[in-house]
Amino acid sequence: MSSTLSPACRQFETIGFDGDDTLWHNESLFSMTQDRFRALLAHAADPTDLDRRLLEAERANLRVYGYGIKGFVLSMIETAIAVTDGHVPARDLQSLIDFGKAMLEHPVDLLPGVQEVVEGLAGRYRLVLITKGDLFDQESKIARSGLSELFHAVEIVSEKDPATYRRVMDRHGIDPARFLMVGNSVRSDILPVLATGAHAVHIPYAITWAHEEAEVPDEHYRRLESIRDLPALLADW
Repeated sequence: MSSTLSPACRQFETIGFDGDDTLWHNESLFSMTQDRFRALLAHAADPTDLDRRLLEAERANLRVYGYGIKGFVLSMIETAIAVTDGHVPARDLQSLIDFGKAMLEHPVDLLPGVQEVVEGLAGRYRLVLITKGDLFDQESKIARSGLSELFHAVEIVSEKDPATYRRVMDRHGIDPARFLMVGNSVRSDILPVLATGAHAVHIPYAITWAHEEAEVPDEHYRRLESIRDLPALLADW
């Protein structure tokens, strides 16, 4: 299929993009901070056990704090208190708070190819950014990314499940049959989108948070190694 076809002839009218680890680096920042967390608590817990307990705390706290850096920091603090039997020094708690502030203030670093690909597609498709996490943090990252003006709409959601995607599509008058979601998480960007009858493209990131791991579906989606390959895929779909 030629990329010069009119919008009425194209397979898709609207393309949704995930933000974290699809358009800009995110999980690498969490990974680096977790390395610092391990070093800080090395005297109190085995690294493998510490990772397990932190992940358990994060999962348990999702219903209270949601996704994002603030919930991650609170989970680190909770884990630090638990592994030290309540004897974690105040200076270590301050260090964990400082880790979180550094994460929130970290520059937004776009992945290779993102700027040119999103700019190129913006003139030919309706683009929607669908990202989950803390509202304040996500709004800040989107503004600092330099991409916000390229999107027809921005949706910051607390969870990505079929019901959420259906609400977003209904709100913007999107036909699922002509909607394509692009993201790095099988659990959040692929499986729930396919459940709505829409289409998806998986572009894996180098690091995957354990909570986001899921079995890759057998069919009805495409996988790319880089976002740079997306325009050619769209042209040939």
